[in-house]
Amino acid sequence: MAIDDSEDALLDGLVRSAFQIMGVLTRIGAEHDLSLTQLRVLGILRDRRPRMSDLATFLGLDKSTLSGLVDRAVRRGLMTRAPNHDDKRAVDVLITDAGRELTERLYGEVRAALAPATGRLDEQQRRLLAELLEPVLTPPLPLTQRPASPR
Repeated sequence: MAIDDSEDALLDGLVRSAFQIMGVLTRIGAEHDLSLTQLRVLGILRDRRPRMSDLATFLGLDKSTLSGLVDRAVRRGLMTRAPNHDDKRAVDVLITDAGRELTERLYGEVRAALAPATGRLDEQQRRLLAELLEPVLTPPLPLTQRPASPR
């Protein structure tokens, strides 16, 4: 299957934007003693109450790695654990008020850091870009091993 120039341009744009955004997120996270993965978890918990196992799967982490990450956030007062409403054997992860406050502050910092780039677009262009990205990003790509490259 041949790849056309528009697919190459799209892939290049997605990768370049991901690198730029990850750089901003990594810098801002480091300023708050948070890893990129911890930022992702806080962002996920803003409007969800996932099970530990589901969160580990979504992030592509083993349960012990996620447990350590959550333990550190619990000690900082950013997250807490609670029994799952439907399955008492399962554990949910929740954001605390302090975690929510930090997440909102981080969101503002990220918005300000990306403003020079997003400010190049007018309101209609920003809305269109958001609409165009939605089918690319939803649902998230599965975290599976990459296929073997053809030889």
